[in-house]
Amino acid sequence: MDHSTIEPLNRIFLQLGPITIYWYAILIMSGVALGLFLAIREGKRMGINPDFFYDLVTYGLPISIVGARIYYVVFMWDYYSVHPEDIIKIWQGGIAIHGAIIAAFIFGYFFCKKRNISVWLTADIAATSFIIAQAIGRWGNFMNQEAHGGVVPGSTLDAQREFLQSLFIPDFIVNNMYINGAYYHPTFLYESLWNVIGFFIIILILRKLSKLLVGEIAAFYAVWYSIGRYMVEGMRTDSLMLTESIRMAQFISILTIVLVVAVVAYRRITKKNLVTYQSFYLNESHKSA
Repeated sequence: MDHSTIEPLNRIFLQLGPITIYWYAILIMSGVALGLFLAIREGKRMGINPDFFYDLVTYGLPISIVGARIYYVVFMWDYYSVHPEDIIKIWQGGIAIHGAIIAAFIFGYFFCKKRNISVWLTADIAATSFIIAQAIGRWGNFMNQEAHGGVVPGSTLDAQREFLQSLFIPDFIVNNMYINGAYYHPTFLYESLWNVIGFFIIILILRKLSKLLVGEIAAFYAVWYSIGRYMVEGMRTDSLMLTESIRMAQFISILTIVLVVAVVAYRRITKKNLVTYQSFYLNESHKSA
């Protein structure tokens, strides 16, 4: 095969005169739209007015994007201090999901308090939406040929390509992982599939457990995503670094797992303000949880 004839997929979704719309933005917003749809649907089942979620996304999405960008810029300051004009160019990539989650959590906490809606219940609903939205959003990285792993095993390009094909990865993905004369691990795909599996565990298993505490779906999401992110991050070549040897995403993942497990254990042991989904359905305890 003549690998030199392979061309990357077009990053541009639509060009309207001076306005350029990238696939990156389309896929991110598609994930947000699906997440909002699922949140509204689940919220109705829980007795929450859809307007709450429309407002949550309307105000929270810009805050999350800013948080994601600030997080990324801070850890890439050596570059952005020299090129400050590039700080606003998020269409070129460069937003960190951990920054978005942190910003979303802080905003969501105060927003729920203001609207007198359970923080724990909202976190559970948001977690289900977040994990599938992230799965879709990672395909934006694919279109940008970013957030990939290292070069796959193989002493020749044919061997590298065969390795990816042996993983039953479609050719259009394999082709787009041919970057600068080598084939790379599609870590975006690994993380996306991990999130899809987590999503189905939530909706097919966890949400059917009557003894599950309100707030523990969010806890599962945090731990599940952190485990997957830790594994995938070790393969990536563009990691934000905490130190020369410690990847920031892996550090945050470990910290998240420890903190979340500690909170879940504390709630279970102290038995303070515990609301199971079984009791929630019976008495709508979310109104005062």
